[in-house]
Parts: sequence; C-alpha cells; structure tokens
Amino acid sequence: MTKTNSIGFYFILVLGLIPIKMQLSDGSELIIKIPRANLAHVPKDLPLTTTTLDLSQNNISELQTSDVLSLSKLRVLMMSHNRIQCLDIGVFKFNTELEYLDLSHNELRVISCSPTVNFKHLDLSFNAFDALPICKEFGNMSHLKFLGLSGSKVQSSSVQSIAHLNISKVLLVLGDTYGEVEDPESLQHIRTGNLHIVFPEKREFRFLLDVSVSTAISLELSNIKCGLEDKECSYFLSALFKLRKNLRLSNLTLNNVETTWNSFIKVLQLVWHTPVKYFSISNMKLQDKVDQRSFNYSGTSLKALSIYQVVSNVFSFPQHYIYGIFSNMNIQSVTLSGTHMLHMVCPSQASPFLHLDFSDNLLTDMVFKDCRNLIELKTLSLQKNQLKKLENIILMSAEMTSLQKLDISQNSLSYSDKESLCSWTESLLVLNLSSNMLTGSVFRCLPPKVKVLDLHNNRIMSIPNDVTHLQALQELNVASNSLVDLPGCGAFSSLSVLVIEHNSVSLPSADFFQSCQKIRSIAAGNNPFQCTCELREFVKRIGQVSEVVEGWPDSYSCDFPESAQGTLLQDFHMSPLSCDTGLLIVTIGAILLVLAAFVAFLCYCLDLPWYLRMVCQWTQTRRRARNIPVEELQRDLQFHAFVSYSEHDSAWVKSELLPNLEKDGIRVCLHERNFIPGKSIVENIIHFIEKSYKSIFVLSPHFIQSEWCHYELYFAHHNLFHEGSDNLILILLEPIPQDNIPSNYYKLKTLMSRRTYLEWPIEKSKHGLFWANLRATINVKLDKQTETTCHIQR
Repeated sequence: MTKTNSIGFYFILVLGLIPIKMQLSDGSELIIKIPRANLAHVPKDLPLTTTTLDLSQNNISELQTSDVLSLSKLRVLMMSHNRIQCLDIGVFKFNTELEYLDLSHNELRVISCSPTVNFKHLDLSFNAFDALPICKEFGNMSHLKFLGLSGSKVQSSSVQSIAHLNISKVLLVLGDTYGEVEDPESLQHIRTGNLHIVFPEKREFRFLLDVSVSTAISLELSNIKCGLEDKECSYFLSALFKLRKNLRLSNLTLNNVETTWNSFIKVLQLVWHTPVKYFSISNMKLQDKVDQRSFNYSGTSLKALSIYQVVSNVFSFPQHYIYGIFSNMNIQSVTLSGTHMLHMVCPSQASPFLHLDFSDNLLTDMVFKDCRNLIELKTLSLQKNQLKKLENIILMSAEMTSLQKLDISQNSLSYSDKESLCSWTESLLVLNLSSNMLTGSVFRCLPPKVKVLDLHNNRIMSIPNDVTHLQALQELNVASNSLVDLPGCGAFSSLSVLVIEHNSVSLPSADFFQSCQKIRSIAAGNNPFQCTCELREFVKRIGQVSEVVEGWPDSYSCDFPESAQGTLLQDFHMSPLSCDTGLLIVTIGAILLVLAAFVAFLCYCLDLPWYLRMVCQWTQTRRRARNIPVEELQRDLQFHAFVSYSEHDSAWVKSELLPNLEKDGIRVCLHERNFIPGKSIVENIIHFIEKSYKSIFVLSPHFIQSEWCHYELYFAHHNLFHEGSDNLILILLEPIPQDNIPSNYYKLKTLMSRRTYLEWPIEKSKHGLFWANLRATINVKLDKQTETTCHIQR
C-alpha cells in the first residue's frame, strides 16, 4: 500500500445518521473512517473522490459491486472484523486503482476470483476457510507484497499458483482442524522473505509443517503450546532442529508461547545452533520446575536474543542458574523486558555483550554489583525498575569502561550532593535520567563527557551555579520540571539542543541566545509566560531565531496577566513608551510643554483673560446676590428694555430710539436715572438686565470697539433669570463685516449667525414698519412703578 501522507486535517460529516471521520491529506487523498458504527451495509452516497475507506468493526455481511462502483479513485479498503461470509473479488472490477484490501477477521468461507484486480496488499486471514483461499488468478498479482491467508488444509497444490511470486510477507493462519489433511513440505512453494504462521489456540498443538524448507529470511510462529509431556513438545523441538538446514533463516520470532522451564531451555539450546542471528520470544508463560543442566554456548550464529513479557507460575526455582545462563551468553545483545526479574548476576568471564536491555523488571540497586567483566558493553537499559540511589548506579557504571549509552529512566532515583562519590565511567556519552526523583543537585555529578542528557520529568527547580562543567554536552532535556528560567551556557559551552517545555519559566532571560551561540534547536513552549515589559526583549530575540524554536508560535502563549491569557507571544505587543520610564517622563514633559503652549495660544487668540475676568465678576455679583432676600429677587420686571450701544451711536438712540419707544409707554432703562450709587458698574448692569424684559443691542462698527458693550452682551446672553428665553434684540445700525469682528466677540458671531436681527432702514418710508416690529417684540404689561428710564452711553 502506498503510505498516506496524513498531515492534512480531519473533519466530521453526517451521512444519514452516521458520523463520518474524513481526512484530507496534502497528497490529494480523501480518507473516510467509519469504524464501530454498527453498519449493516456499505453507506451510500460516499464522496466519489474517496481514496481510503475504513469500515472495520461493523456488522456488514455482504459486499456487492454497487457498494463500490462509484468509488473509481478507491485505493485502500479496510473491512476487517465484520460478518462477511462470501466474496466475489469481481465486485472490484471497476475499482482499477484498488491496491489494498483487508478482509481479515470476518466469516469468509467462499471466495470467487477475478483476473482484473492486481493487489499489493491482500489480507484474508482469520476467516473460516477450509483450504487456503488461493485462486489461480492470484498468480497474476505481480505487485503483491503482502498476502494473508486462512485455512485448515495446507497442501502443495493450493500454493502452486503463487509459487512464482516473490511476496515480501505471507501471513498463514491455521484453522482449528489443522493437521488432519496437510502437506508438511508445502511451504517450499511459497517464496517470501517474511513468513508468519499462526497456529490455532483452542486445540492441542501439533507442528507438522516443515518450516526448514521455507525460503523465508524471517520466520514468526504464534500460539506455541508445549505442555508438561515431552510428546507434546517433540513436534515443535524437532521442527526447530530442522532449522539447521535453512541457511537463509536470519530472524526467528515466537509469540504467545506456553511451555515448561525445561522446554524453554531446550528451545534456547536448539536455536543456539541454528543459522538464526536474531531470536525473539514474546508473551511467554512458563510452568513446572527447572532442572539444572549445562548450556553449550559454542558454535552459534546468534547475535541478539530478545524476550518480552514472561509470566511464571513457579515461585521457587534456582534463580542464580537461570540468571547465569543469560549473563554468560557469548552474543552481542540480550533483551529481557517485562520478565519480573529481581536480579542479574555478572558474567563469570570477560563478556562480548555490546547491548543489554533489562527494562520493565524488578531490578534493585544490587544489579551488576562488583562487575568487571562487561568491558565491551556500549548500551545498557535499566528503564522502569526499582532503582533508588544514583550513587550505586555511578559505582556500577565505573567498571563498564566502554559504556556509551545508559538508560535508567522511570525508576525512583535520587541523589544527595553530600555524597562524595562521583566517578562515572568517562566513556559515557548518552545518559537518560528522566522520570525519577532527582533535584538540581544532580548537576554537580554528571559524566564529564556526556553529549546527550535527558532529565525530563524530575524535581529540578534550579540549576546550581557550581554545576559540573559539561563542555561536551550537546543536547539537554529538562522538560516537565519546575525551572523558572532558561539555563545559560556558561557550563554547557557546546549546547545545541535544549528542551525545557512544561516548566515554570515565566520571564525567560533574553541573554540566553547571547550565551548559547551554538543553539540550533530550543523547545520552550507550554510555560506560564508573563506578558509584561520584561518579556519584550525575549520575544524580540526569539522572533529573530524562530527557525530554531520548536513549536513556535502555537506552543508559546501568555499566562499572565489574565487579560492577555491565551494570547500567542508573537501577537503580544507593548509600546516602548509604557516600558521605558525615562522615555515616559520625557514624553509627558513634552506633552505638558505643548499643552501649555497651546493654552497660551488660545489665550492670545480668543482673549481668554477677558472671559476669565467676566466670569470672576459674574461670580462675585452672584455671591453678593445670594444675600438679597428671595422675595426681592423674584420681584416683577420693572423695564421693557435695557439698551446697550456705543457712545458714538448715542445721537441715534436719543433722537430716534427713545422718542419712538417711550411715546407708547415703553419703559427703557437708563443708567443716569436708575443705576444705584455705591454699586459697581458690573453689578448695576447685571441687576438691571435681570429687571428688564428685553435687552436691545445697537450694533455698529463702534459697538465692537467698546469693552463695556462686550460686558453687557455677555451678561445678557447668560441672564440667570431668563436663561433659554428669547430676551435679546439685535438692531444692526450699520453693516459689520464678519472679518472685522474681533475673535473675543465669538458670541456675537454666533448670535448673528443663529438669530434674526433688525436692520435700520435708510429709507424713511420703512421707519414706521421698523418701529412697529420693535414695539411688538417688547410689548409686555408691567406693574405700575415709578416711571424712570435707564440709559447707558458707551
């Protein structure tokens, strides 16, 4: 099958009531997965561009041409763990691109073949076939790389049609009736480099096939049951003995083995003298007692022995004998993982071991104590055991003069810097101390030439200043600890890879990149970064070298303050002004200077001092007015009009305005008659404006030159008692160009633009209408009072 590039994205569709998981890859492939959906049939209306369809673990019982007819782009079809009983491969005759078909773990009994399909991967294993389901058309599958078969009958005639094919891997699953009718030498017709035979689990084991005639370089046998009686094991042991004849066989794997301790030792001894170079056993159950026998280590081709997941129901057996068999093996590599080993003894003589793996056991600090014979050992894994004191491991390694890689992760190791022992072997280059109970003190005792150091998931809060100078260290992993800052490279001058994810780094120092010039990869994401001013320089530097920052920018986000929580560091910005105190002071000073200059300019252009004096005098007048009784302030109006004009226009006022108003009984306020002696002019102006129904302003070019006229206009416009009322009357005696009105008369400009004013007509014929309009605007009934007039000249 062509490997699918799956770096695209997933999404969910709903087809009817069925959720469909789809994936689009960057290779223009559409992958649809609908496992465990309790489907009884292949869904209709699938996308026509589907390239991979996964319908495994459903209840589909049949497959028809119409189910896949429209899927012309289909390349991969997975329908394992369904209930299909019969299959006509001709249903795929229109799927010309189909190359991967998985129908394993169904109920297939009958298969009909078609010459139109050329698979690369065909899996019919774990079905209910009586004989191997090999059609003559299979011989046309020239590209076939994987073939999975099921059957109880294994005969030469059934495999003749594929004898000329060179298949990379063949999986042969034997049925429950296997052994009744078979040809022991039928495997010689299957040309494959990798043969995997699965024996039935529910019946007594009988190994009749001659695996020695197979052309396989790699042979895997599953479900080997060899009981207490020697007869039950004789079939299997004799088959292994025949493997001596197969000089091509290099890899032998046994899965799901159930046997006795003695038979297990016999299997090891038989394989020892075969051409097998790599022998692996997994999921083995051992029973019965152990008879101590000598083990012949001579004349072996074996290079590596791997044993995984062993369960024994014998709790009392000569452990030293068993351990001795493995420790004295004259091969390069031994793996004993998941075997519940409590100890391992040292070789009795100089050992050729290059690689030892004792992970996932129960080994203690006593392992390999006083062991001087592992002089060739380069790789040692004691991962996931019961080791507690690092000092004992240091002492153990000191005698392994060739050790280059040591994995002691997932233990309970601790180290006290009070211990004086720190004599690691100088050959050690790779050290894995992850998932232990180590603190920062471990940095005071590390191998001097170590290049790769893994300390992730420990209890390190800081790296001490007196750290061992590791000049050769190139890769350091301290993820998932409690570090609050990035380590400098003062003691790690060659550091090129740093992993410090999932720590407590909140304000990393930007000096890291300055001190670590050789860094080519740093992973510092998923830390609680404080997005404050202090982080700006680090973000700037990390942006400049983003090509060496792993996980950037998605794994780097703010944790504080709360308002910025979740914000990516690349989107975090703070202005230089808010972070530079000196710059902030200079900026505020400059703003204040500009503001002062602006205020001064306004004062000059708008005559603000004049208005300030007006407000001050107005305020003083109103303060004095508060002492006057309320009844007096609420007295009825005394005048119809208060007149304001320039002294240059007095002739018109006295000859025209006063005679025409007073002849009809209109009371006009004149300052000669009504101003109260002893009060200021401003107080009198305010007082009589308030006592007048209207304020008449005679406008002319002379008016805008009078400061007192300005006062009167200002106060009349802000009349406290008549605020908001229409109490102003503007009489334009002579035209006033807008450009000639001073800037401090902005209220006059506003009034002339918003209000209708009366223009004094030059023609005498229009005077009557003018006076009628004016009298109409001020005609109001006043209480009878002393008839006085108030007249002010300016």
